[in-house]
Amino acid sequence: MTRNFTCAAWGAAAFAVLLAGCSHPPLPSPATNRVSPTAMVEAIRAANASDKSVVQVAPLRDPAVDGYLDGAHADESAGKYQEALDKLDAALKLSPDAPDILQSRAEVEILLRNYAAADADARKSFELGPKVGGLCASNWQTVLEIAESKNDEAGVAFARHGREQCHKAGPVRL
Repeated sequence: MTRNFTCAAWGAAAFAVLLAGCSHPPLPSPATNRVSPTAMVEAIRAANASDKSVVQVAPLRDPAVDGYLDGAHADESAGKYQEALDKLDAALKLSPDAPDILQSRAEVEILLRNYAAADADARKSFELGPKVGGLCASNWQTVLEIAESKNDEAGVAFARHGREQCHKAGPVRL
């Protein structure tokens, strides 16, 4: 009987070792759905386009700035992100407090995977900008995308709240 008990104990121990060898360590938390910088920028631009606030602010600017911006958009479309960033920097030298240019630079910085600079530019754009409308929504969506890429749940919640505050509905008409 002791021999049966010893064999059973050894069998159970071997089975436990076998099961332990087959187990897997816990899986890491799932990565964000927007792991690519281009998907992040698409979401940012969609936030701007989908905001239907009653107030939208469009700046008047020097035509030279528009030339730099056109060149930056062309470079970005061609995948020349550093050249686009250089043109946006030149535009900011002529118009340093332009929130829309800061936001454009934040988007290109995301494409270059420079998330800290993108976050700083989006927040500065918000500080200088109208705090309502599509640009505001883009600012907060930028912060949200960066927070999501870092799995920062508190940052995501904060940015969502900020983005919601950008929308200003018009008066109810009967």
